[in-house]
Amino acid sequence: MSESSGIRFMLKALIRDKAGLLGLIIVSLFLIWSLIQGILEILSSYLRKQYLGYILLPHNPFQYNLQLAFHPPSSTFLLGTNAEGEDILSRILYALPRDAFVAIVVVFSAIIIGGILGILAGYLGGIVDEILMRVTDAFLSLPALILVIAITVPLKATFFATILGLAVVWWPTYARFYRAQTLRIKNMDYISAAKLSNVSRISLFYRYIFLNAIDPVLAYAALDFGNVILTYSTLAFLGIGITPPIPELGEMAANGVTGLPQYWWWALFPGLTILIIVVGFVLLGDRLQDVVAGRIVY
Repeated sequence: MSESSGIRFMLKALIRDKAGLLGLIIVSLFLIWSLIQGILEILSSYLRKQYLGYILLPHNPFQYNLQLAFHPPSSTFLLGTNAEGEDILSRILYALPRDAFVAIVVVFSAIIIGGILGILAGYLGGIVDEILMRVTDAFLSLPALILVIAITVPLKATFFATILGLAVVWWPTYARFYRAQTLRIKNMDYISAAKLSNVSRISLFYRYIFLNAIDPVLAYAALDFGNVILTYSTLAFLGIGITPPIPELGEMAANGVTGLPQYWWWALFPGLTILIIVVGFVLLGDRLQDVVAGRIVY
């Protein structure tokens, strides 16, 4: 099956499955909006024209007006306002590109790092396998959230330090996955044929092992995007990785907790946004895994 036909098959399977279709719609809307809004935010910073960053938003997400503080959801402010009178919907939409950026960078860096280490461990075996897998087990034995905090706090818990911390601790599962795939395919005929053709070791690892194991890895990665966003939002909830006044979903939810139960919309809608995005990735990733494993056939 060619790559294009494989993608068409996956899309057809997702479209015909209600849960998969819902996940695909949620994830597509999230990524498309994040791309468009992210480009506008970058342009607004580069061109020093702030209005470009919120030209598609209902309101200026940084408009401070105490007279509009704690305005409940209405036709003017669909999701209400916070303690500073800022529109919650606009701030949520402004925050989404950062969540998408974090998830993409962390997951794909984990695939690369884990892929390299897992392939080396599975292919070379022996002492190399033992050392790499013991390091992997050491990372897996501790909660990812604790490790990220331990890495980012000494680095002043900036946005990019948080991304670095997540990338450092997120690779072990992919290393385990690629090791298992390498052990499965390293003795297959096409690997032997590649060796007889004097294919370089790098080409062998990349073309014949890494790419041949990528479909199930990407199916798992789709599920893992939601895990990264949830962890990043949790860190923002704790005040790690935020850059005021730029909004973060987790930070918005944390601030909104102080207004419960009277100003319920302040915490509810940022938290609900996180939930919807994570559920979308879970549905998409779960169905993609079923398609790759052959449990869904159309």
